Amino acid sequence: GQTQNTQSFLHFPFSFSLEKERVPSTPQIPGTNQPQAKQPHWTLPLGPAASEPTTNTLIIWERAAPPYIRASPLPVKSTRTSPRQGRGELGKPFSIRAPNEKIEMYSPAFYAACTAGGIASCGLTHMAVTPLDLVKCNMQIDPAKYKSITSGFGVLLKEQGARGFFRGWVPTLLGYSAQGACKFGFYEFFKKTYSDMAGPENAVKYKTLIYLAGSASAEVIADIALCPFEAVKVRVQTQPGFARGLSDGLPKFIKAEGAAGLYKGIVPLWGRQIPYTMMKFASFETIVELIYKHAVPVPKAECSKSSQLGISFAGGYIAGVFCAIVSHPADNLVSFLNNAKGATVGDAVKKIGMLGLFTRGLPLRIVMIGTLTGAQWGIYDAFKVMVGLPTTGGAPPVAPVEEAAKAIA
Repeated sequence: GQTQNTQSFLHFPFSFSLEKERVPSTPQIPGTNQPQAKQPHWTLPLGPAASEPTTNTLIIWERAAPPYIRASPLPVKSTRTSPRQGRGELGKPFSIRAPNEKIEMYSPAFYAACTAGGIASCGLTHMAVTPLDLVKCNMQIDPAKYKSITSGFGVLLKEQGARGFFRGWVPTLLGYSAQGACKFGFYEFFKKTYSDMAGPENAVKYKTLIYLAGSASAEVIADIALCPFEAVKVRVQTQPGFARGLSDGLPKFIKAEGAAGLYKGIVPLWGRQIPYTMMKFASFETIVELIYKHAVPVPKAECSKSSQLGISFAGGYIAGVFCAIVSHPADNLVSFLNNAKGATVGDAVKKIGMLGLFTRGLPLRIVMIGTLTGAQWGIYDAFKVMVGLPTTGGAPPVAPVEEAAKAIA
């Protein structure tokens, strides 16, 4: 009956509420007989979670004035054993458990989980679309023979049989697993780093630039891991008889062009993957935010996990269409350079033509990349949910707790 209003907010990886109460009688200042003026003070409602501190705890020191609030990285045991007990000793903290939280945000375990999620999302999805990738690469290299998607599949089936559809799946799996680990793990790292560098206000104001910068920085590293596998994959897929896969293809490639030849396509690969990844992350974050803002009638925190994962897939698919268009010219260059020994970018432009760089194989790549990107975001966020982390996107940037407390006070 004493509670006058309740304000709640969602910051950090957990939610909590503060109840503003009036002191029912005029208290005395501890150690004196002097009355203390009535002032509002703040307490946390107790519940079962209050006695179950974890590594993420919210600490509140109870005072007659508005509270001092901070996030503590260390578990602090509650000073209360029952919801019916008093407010505890003045200045003594108690903790509230972060609900459904298993991994501390932005801790080494958090980045390790994002890295593992990236491996699962990129490696498995790229391997699954190997037949589409195989037809796409051959359409780029020999458009006279592979004239369309359907005829391309027919040619491959006739010449190589059903097993030929998964030629090069091993370098695809390993290469894109390594790339996914670096891409998602470093994206989360750089996004946090650049947000901290910008400061709370600028991090919100320039969030899209932070998404773009973080994803570009992560992809530079990711492509260094991917490039050798990509070189062998393209050679295996576009030159029948060159090798059966990675185990025999890699030694043949190094013998023919040297170890440095594995990185011959690194600049075009950056040209393809960096714009792709910048579009993939920035557009996904923006699209998901817009979906939650305009298409979903309830806040993200009130959506079921299955609904959140469905939104992740939808946002990823839409983002994938933009990714395919932006990165397609460089994709044609990568396929051409890795297929022709000693070829240069000038040779590719001369043979394919500027229009061909933008259009050759594009419809198939839109289907492939849209499906691929949607599935990647779905798998990545499903993995995060499985380990107790929130899904990506859709929530406003976290403001400092001190500022939130001031706003409430």
